[in-house]
Amino acid sequence: MPSFRVTLAIGTLAAGVAPSEVLPAAKAAALELAVVEATDLQVISGQARIVVRFAADDVEIAAQVGRHVASTVQALAAVAGWRITARNGSRWQAV
Repeated sequence: MPSFRVTLAIGTLAAGVAPSEVLPAAKAAALELAVVEATDLQVISGQARIVVRFAADDVEIAAQVGRHVASTVQALAAVAGWRITARNGSRWQAV
């Protein structure tokens, strides 16, 4: 089964939301639709990014997972953008 990632750029948190709540919520959302392989929190050029890696049968399902994760996280924090990438050998490529 192919491996995909959804990467979300995270901005300001909603009132009352702790930073430690966002990544677990993103993982839980992905788990509703796919098998989660890994999660990560990165800070790149001062921008927080959440990465959820998951397995899906095809790009269409991966896009559904990405939309669901983004929608879930948007209830907790501003999402400045998100994207789906697919693993191709040792590289990640946009889908």
